[in-house]
Amino acid sequence: MSSSTLFIGIAFLLVISPVFSKITRLPIVVVEILLGSIAVWFGFLDTNNDVFKYLAKIGFFYLMFLAGLEINLKSFVAQRGKLLKSAIVYFITLYSLSIGIYILFGLNPVYIVIIPIVSLGMIMALINEYGKKFKWLEIVLIVGVIGEIISISAIVIYESYIHNGIGFELFKNISIFFIVLFLIYHSFKLLNILFWWFPELKTLIMPEDDSKVESVRISAALFILLIAIMHILHIDMVLGAFFAGIYIANFFEHKKDLPHTLHKVGFGFLVPIFFIYVGTTMDLNLIFSTEILYHALLILSALVFVRVVSSYLAYSSHLDPVETFLLALGDSMPLTFIIAIATIAYEATLISKNEYLSLIVAGMLSGIIIMSLLKFLISFIYKTKC
Repeated sequence: MSSSTLFIGIAFLLVISPVFSKITRLPIVVVEILLGSIAVWFGFLDTNNDVFKYLAKIGFFYLMFLAGLEINLKSFVAQRGKLLKSAIVYFITLYSLSIGIYILFGLNPVYIVIIPIVSLGMIMALINEYGKKFKWLEIVLIVGVIGEIISISAIVIYESYIHNGIGFELFKNISIFFIVLFLIYHSFKLLNILFWWFPELKTLIMPEDDSKVESVRISAALFILLIAIMHILHIDMVLGAFFAGIYIANFFEHKKDLPHTLHKVGFGFLVPIFFIYVGTTMDLNLIFSTEILYHALLILSALVFVRVVSSYLAYSSHLDPVETFLLALGDSMPLTFIIAIATIAYEATLISKNEYLSLIVAGMLSGIIIMSLLKFLISFIYKTKC
């Protein structure tokens, strides 16, 4: 398939996705994933095209950039005592239950990383559709942010362990990763002091008169720069995109329309390409394989179970029982990171082909089933608000 034909196909899917979403009342992310799967099944798209893969990767990075844009550090710091205590309980319970399931069922060690993993990708799709008008959704975002950093750390350590074993290279890579986190933390503090002393710098960098679109250019430059730095340091580039969004959101708050503009660019172009590509990684024939589907549903059940228990232990004092359940479901869609870890483990021959396929299908089902269930429950519970 030529690149021209491929991109005509992608353009067609970008246009019809909102139409199908309105007709079926399914979340647009689910529609994009399903359309990607169907398009590949009928030979409408070619997943071996490198440009398509790179565009999808940029779309994923941009999705993480938009996730960073949602983080208000001042609000987070103001509530950190209460929030951190609950978050600590949540993640300790999450990882303890995951280790327990791994031991109880004699699973592959990869499940210690996969079952508790958190990804902001689908959470951001929820935020994009509903905003932060529900308290549980605000907490899902906070859990997602903390979990994303923990999950990226887990991926970095796991990937380094796979390629280097236990030795000097492993400890070197882990050390570089935590040094980078340390430097990013202190860069926030330094910039906060700098802009406090020289507030005019903000309008110098991003002027109020944005006729030359400087704000979008600066945002794009920072996005590219931090991704490039992470790539040079051999750290997951997602981290760079994520922190680029946080920098923009917290130091250039005077540009109130900027996040809205960046969201339009993302969810109107780059992010849908990523979700369409994710759909192309799933062979619909796998759904009809009893063994694969059975194991995928078991994995999905484990993902939801550990989150439901963890949510009720950590957040039942903050939310009513229904909202706590919605919180658990909102955090049960680590689609992108499941695919990432499954790919890493399979390429290193640490899991079998069937395990790999089961994990991919579980990730896809987490996005499709749980997102659809959440949309239904939100419509049912908040009829007067949605």
